[in-house]
Amino acid sequence: MRVRSRRILALVCLALGFCGCQSIGYYKQAIQGECQILAHRQKIKKLLADPQTTPELKAKFNLVLQIRDFAEKELRLPVDDQYLRYVDLHRRYVVWNVHAAPEFSLQPKTWWYPFVGSLKYRGYFSESAAMRYAGKLAEKGWGVYVEGVEAYSTLGWFKDPLLNTFITEPDPELAETLFHELAHQRVFISGDTDFNEAFATAVGEEGVRRWLRTKGESAETEKYLAALKRNEQFVHLVMGAREQLKLLYGEKNVTEDARQKRAKAEDSAQLREQREQTISQLRENYAKLRIEWGGIGSYDNWFAKPLNNAQLNTVATYYDLVPGFRALLQKNGGDLERFFQDVRALGKLKKQERHQRLFEQSGT
Repeated sequence: MRVRSRRILALVCLALGFCGCQSIGYYKQAIQGECQILAHRQKIKKLLADPQTTPELKAKFNLVLQIRDFAEKELRLPVDDQYLRYVDLHRRYVVWNVHAAPEFSLQPKTWWYPFVGSLKYRGYFSESAAMRYAGKLAEKGWGVYVEGVEAYSTLGWFKDPLLNTFITEPDPELAETLFHELAHQRVFISGDTDFNEAFATAVGEEGVRRWLRTKGESAETEKYLAALKRNEQFVHLVMGAREQLKLLYGEKNVTEDARQKRAKAEDSAQLREQREQTISQLRENYAKLRIEWGGIGSYDNWFAKPLNNAQLNTVATYYDLVPGFRALLQKNGGDLERFFQDVRALGKLKKQERHQRLFEQSGT
């Protein structure tokens, strides 16, 4: 899904001593995948001078230089030497993320990693490896979802390059991707996927709005804002379905013990039937929304798959806290430096408290 171009944080770690034997293979593929990227980086300055570089690619490189300059001067993002190199991976995605959740719960499975803490996904540089791992989880009863990822950040550990997986995006989407990834380097809270991704999403979208205004291209701005509105409508549909499922699973305003007791007491077949009714209604609502959009099928690929809790959770991860960050930025009068300071202050709170503060900011 465009929702928006999927991004992750790199799971690259050189300290295998932190891992159990079962994890060594995973970290080995992560290290090899990152090293492959780093080894094939080419300076875009050199590629710009190369007559064999296509005019289209040169135009993108020049655009990236402008975007970097805007990010540093206007958005106060740490540009450093990021995105001054390029790698063609000769594949559609750079990594594939595995998400998992129980059949009758929206509580996502998490994985712990050195330095970044717990995350709600497990990334692989090989699609086949991701599918194999997802298959093993499915055999254990987990609902799984595998998604291709176009870009990620190493949080400043390495100088992240431009990749063929996202360089051809339309200009606003390319700018949003870079702003999003650079935002992770400005603020990152270990072990809080929802907070980090929603923050970067809010910064990325606000950055594009400001960038387009400086360009003065009203038609491009209107097109981008229309895409944002469609995205918000899509998110609203999915979040509404998740609220219904929370009630079905007994996860709304109840303790974990109470939820488990209810799940055991309920008839599984009945729960599945009611869950499928909710998902069917979600599909119908999207079909109506698609008509309202004049046939634009921005999320057709997302709906083409069998929907489960793990897939629904990916939308919540990126957007559940976004309204709170938007409200916080507005509270600071659009001053990004003050906004970043407040975000860092939130990061010092316990996870539940910082999330609650953001919900209060947005009035939800």
